[in-house]
Amino acid sequence: MDPNNFRVNQRISTIAAHLNPPNNSQMEGGLGLGRANCRAKGGSAGFKVAILGAAGGIGQPLAMLMKMNPLVSVLHLYDVVNTPGVTADISHMDTGAVVRGFLGQPQLEEALTGMDLVIIPAGVPRKPGMTREDLFNINAGIVKTLCEGIAKCCPKAIVNLISNPVNSTVPIAAEVFKKAGTFDPKRLMGVTMLDVVRANTFVAEVLGLGPREVDVPVVGGHAGVTILPLLSQVKPSCSFTQKEIDYLTDHIQNGGTEVVEAKAGTGSATLSMVSHSLSLSLSLSPPPPPPPLSTYMQAYAAVKFADACLRGLRGDAGVVECSFVASHVTELPFFASKVKLGRSGVEEVYPLGPLNEYERIGLEKAKKELAASIQKGVSFVRK
Repeated sequence: MDPNNFRVNQRISTIAAHLNPPNNSQMEGGLGLGRANCRAKGGSAGFKVAILGAAGGIGQPLAMLMKMNPLVSVLHLYDVVNTPGVTADISHMDTGAVVRGFLGQPQLEEALTGMDLVIIPAGVPRKPGMTREDLFNINAGIVKTLCEGIAKCCPKAIVNLISNPVNSTVPIAAEVFKKAGTFDPKRLMGVTMLDVVRANTFVAEVLGLGPREVDVPVVGGHAGVTILPLLSQVKPSCSFTQKEIDYLTDHIQNGGTEVVEAKAGTGSATLSMVSHSLSLSLSLSPPPPPPPLSTYMQAYAAVKFADACLRGLRGDAGVVECSFVASHVTELPFFASKVKLGRSGVEEVYPLGPLNEYERIGLEKAKKELAASIQKGVSFVRK
């Protein structure tokens, strides 16, 4: 055979191996898609990232945005359905990251092996009338299973947990890792960036500024009254009337509920800056209904936080974001506050700073609800 033809056929086979879904016999045997050595010629150096729940409403735009991140060299997409189509479509983007798809429980370990960052949006979305606590019985088991895989296959990876209710799923993940002997509090982070993005946007509207000119610390947790915006610490320094404080606090705490109700059951409480046309381009087979617009904000916020984690891993200085982490800021074992991100994950958890009376009252309310949610997560694993 002509050497040139041989090399061409070899490249075609390699590409096909990581795009084509497995057949039933492969799935039953627990085999992967045969992509171990698949690498784009000239692919960028960077970090290996896995998204667990990549075919869902949050997972799809999240996967697309992570494919665009120059810090990502390998992007693994895992879900129990539809990953072949999502993988095929996103892999066509002319960015450096190599995309590999993994379908179903037999391929979870392969999807996780060697990852630097694991992002978990897996689970069901919130519907009208459903609180984050209502999600617990469904999503808790999903998170537990995925974290058992992480503990086995990539125990040193940074874990970004999006699956709701975050106030309970982060403690679930911690308990799973403790049981496996792999728990590192610096590497487990609940993603609360959505609350920060909303807070920056709403405060900027009141101040007449651009959202990226504003920095609002949002502490506590990631549900209802546990979301506590520290309006006394907004940058640039400013002051609000009591009416504005009440309005902004309520708007930030209940932004998700407002979206769920506005969408009237068509999606969860998350909007995004990704256009609807981009989600419609995903070539799933058979094609499901398009992901609701209300999933995109969570994807946008998750990518912002993941990018911060990758910049920290790269060694960038001064990477500070809010996250729900193991903490000594209060008497609770987990709490959201500003953290410094670095090569080992969370390098420093910052104190709350001075609070005004309104915020102190809000903090006590937040802690009471957080304590119950945290214990619920811990008990789920220990039962």
